[in-house]
Amino acid sequence: MSTMGGAGLSSAEPRTGLAESLSPVRMVSGQRELPARVVSARVPLGTRLRELWASRELFAFLVRKDLKVKYKGSVLGLLWSLLNPAVMLIVYDIVFTKFLKNNAQDFALYLFAALIVWMLFQTALMGSSSVLVSNAAIVKKVAFPREILALSQVGTATVFFGFQMIVLVLFLVGLRITPDWTLLPLLPWAIIDLVLFTAALSVFLSAVTVYMRDVEHLIVVLLLAWQWGIPMVYSFNFVNSGDHRWIANLMLADPLAPVVLVFQRVLYGLRGTVGANGVVTPFGTNYPIGFYVEMLSWVLVGSIALLLLALFIFGRIEGNFAEEL
Repeated sequence: MSTMGGAGLSSAEPRTGLAESLSPVRMVSGQRELPARVVSARVPLGTRLRELWASRELFAFLVRKDLKVKYKGSVLGLLWSLLNPAVMLIVYDIVFTKFLKNNAQDFALYLFAALIVWMLFQTALMGSSSVLVSNAAIVKKVAFPREILALSQVGTATVFFGFQMIVLVLFLVGLRITPDWTLLPLLPWAIIDLVLFTAALSVFLSAVTVYMRDVEHLIVVLLLAWQWGIPMVYSFNFVNSGDHRWIANLMLADPLAPVVLVFQRVLYGLRGTVGANGVVTPFGTNYPIGFYVEMLSWVLVGSIALLLLALFIFGRIEGNFAEEL
């Protein structure tokens, strides 16, 4: 019997409605017949969700395993998760204050507030796109909700995101910068939207890559282009002015853009460029709270719908994973 960590799942415990069971070896016409694989891919979505919830211990195990493998043999271990973003933030601050000077106040903070959102998204997608292929032996032999593998990549990326947030908070304290307390409750909401949207794409890509291995390489190229579609190194205010407003509306259709705008508005606040008369022109967005609430609401609804759709698609094409892998 093959087991998977401390989760207690084994090949002798088939997944409800989606089990891959091997029948005993039979003799037909004097010849030895190979075991017959019986697959049922029509599992109600509600059942899949209950199975995922029941496998939450397996999810936690996979996340811990990823963290241990990443820092196996390392002296500092998880401290590298704090050191890496800290060095990155310091470098950005030096570069944009000493060399690539601009008039924006604390531009490194504006950049990093968007970068940590992007890094969670990018890390999860790149990890999940190949997770089923790299764990082919487990997928073929052990009965468990395979979506957990993709979701564990989102969980691992979220843990690193938490370390990056700690560094960001220390940076704010060190520079005596206070966030916008009135909009601070929007930050957890934005994080939930980000995780749900990332989970939806991760589950979908993990399943598609099993059949089309080029997706793993295509997503790297797409992410390079996607990164410039969010207001990270430039101001959304500039895009949303003059003849560029149609581009701004197109950008807001990207679920990542509202999340980034909320992070920048809450953490970076109304800092911006200082004119000759001493007047500060906000570099980040300065819209009423209703704008951010509306955008986050649309992202939440859309992300939940996309996640349910991804789980449905995953279930319909999961049946032949063993053959493809």
